[in-house]
Amino acid sequence: MPLTSGENEERGKSPGEDRFGNGSSKQEAQGSSGSPRPRAGEEGVQEGWRKCQPPDSVKGLLVALFGGGVPAGFVAPFTRIAYEASQIPSLEILLFRCLLHLALGFYIRFRGASLFGPREAWRSIFVHAVINVVSIACAYSSFMVIPAGNASTVRKGTSTLCSAFMALVIDSYRLSAYDWIGLLGSVVGLGLIVVPDLVSLRSGSRLPDIFGYILAMLGGLALAVALVIFRTLSHPSKLLTAAFTFGAVGSLLCAPLMSLLQSPVVPLDPLTWCCVTGITTLALVSFFCANYAVTKTHPALVCAFLHSEVVVTMMIQYFVLHEPVTPFGLSGAGVIVGSIVVITGQSIACRRQEAGGER
Repeated sequence: MPLTSGENEERGKSPGEDRFGNGSSKQEAQGSSGSPRPRAGEEGVQEGWRKCQPPDSVKGLLVALFGGGVPAGFVAPFTRIAYEASQIPSLEILLFRCLLHLALGFYIRFRGASLFGPREAWRSIFVHAVINVVSIACAYSSFMVIPAGNASTVRKGTSTLCSAFMALVIDSYRLSAYDWIGLLGSVVGLGLIVVPDLVSLRSGSRLPDIFGYILAMLGGLALAVALVIFRTLSHPSKLLTAAFTFGAVGSLLCAPLMSLLQSPVVPLDPLTWCCVTGITTLALVSFFCANYAVTKTHPALVCAFLHSEVVVTMMIQYFVLHEPVTPFGLSGAGVIVGSIVVITGQSIACRRQEAGGER
């Protein structure tokens, strides 16, 4: 029986076209992934939210500034206070910190992950842990020999110089001119803090002070190498496994060395225990934030932003420890803050230029 033209049109329609009129209307109603497309207003809100979010490099720098540098600024004064209160040695404080890192093993096993990460990353993880233990042991020992602010300054300055040197030699990351200006400003600020104190050393105390500055420099060198090594790790749980491995290696090294090289002390006064608890907790936060930051931006820039530790330490040194802060120290701290502002502003400006070019 022949069909009319209207019946032919009805027969040619698919079930989906009965609801939407035609296939193109259904495609317009849904995106390529099958989910409804956002409306024009929603697209504008999402685009504005993406513009407000800082780039990964700026996130890394901010984490290094507030999460890595500021908490670490309390570690040096607390170490000095604990030593003056009960003569607790530096390796014993490091041992307490390593024991806190070991506690992370319960969380790692709860997640079903390996304590030391994948087998192919074991070598890098253990080398990173050993270098970190050396860095912190040198730093804690220097805090007890020379003023806390000077020790933090020398350590952070050495780490920045070494990281910048490695950027030229072994790293493929290119620093911009503004980055180099910021790094140079940080080093100049550190020099303003340290050089006058070195020049004014008394002959009787010069040798112990020089030894303390050497320990701080070794700590900074080891810190720079450790951050570069951590940047090469790629497995998802690297932050947790690196922290746990640091605790395991540090405990195995500090326990015998503490008995051989130093005299262990059982702290009895609450002040020492409060300081040790603060050191271990704040140092763990700084450890996580500094290592996270190098996954987002270059270690040299991370070290520059960790200089906020110097400013915090100097403030505590003056208001709590009642140790004098010279005008050179204040000038150096101001130059360091200005350098941090330069690097951050340049990173944000570059991101806006890239976003403008993508339009």
